[in-house]
Amino acid sequence: MRVACPLLLLGSLTLASASPAQSLSDRLAQLLTRADATQSQATPLAEPEAAAGIKEALAQGTRNAVLRLGKTDGFLADEAVRIATPKSLRKVAKLARRLGAGASVDAFETSMNRAAEQAVPAAADIFADTVRAMTVRDALTIVRGGDDAGTQYFRKVSENRLRDAFLPIVRKATASNDVTQRYKALTEKTGGLTGVLGGANIQDLDGYVTDKAMDGLFHYIAEEEKAIRKNPLKRGSDLLKRVFGS
Repeated sequence: MRVACPLLLLGSLTLASASPAQSLSDRLAQLLTRADATQSQATPLAEPEAAAGIKEALAQGTRNAVLRLGKTDGFLADEAVRIATPKSLRKVAKLARRLGAGASVDAFETSMNRAAEQAVPAAADIFADTVRAMTVRDALTIVRGGDDAGTQYFRKVSENRLRDAFLPIVRKATASNDVTQRYKALTEKTGGLTGVLGGANIQDLDGYVTDKAMDGLFHYIAEEEKAIRKNPLKRGSDLLKRVFGS
């Protein structure tokens, strides 16, 4: 299954361009209006071919983000996206560690990260649908935008679908990973002080994990997008070279 990411699109748009300083939007404009005077020897590019290259680039990028996080330790071992104890429980967690129950805190956090890792692969089909539905105008708007314009587009278009897809998976995963049990173990270690120190409703944890899973996913989509904009020459298939090359 092919998944996607706005990153590759953005970088690829300048692949082998005639001028290193040429903007992504200028380059795309050239592609979508066929070959210009400096490309008179080349076979003109049709809009469908240019759009296909853009979509392939997006697909490659999002796929990288999903593969990075949708595996064991994808979240847990990555400080940039690791899901920590909710703010409402941090005083409880701190007290638990002081009382020698740090293992309970670690087990609780591990169970939340495992749930996120299991949910992320569900983004693949959603991102693929988003890429297929993208118009040439959408692509041009992304290219003309800021460093994370593609990421913001994906978030705007797919966030609700991602949440709907992730939440049931997170609920099932939190149950199988005993998140509720580990939460209870954590609060019991504090001698029933959760209410005094501030605590989270256990039913809110699934929503918390779901939101953090999406945040982590979009974090890496944005990172890839920035990398592609900065150095597009390192990315690209034969189609991308055909579409975006000179």
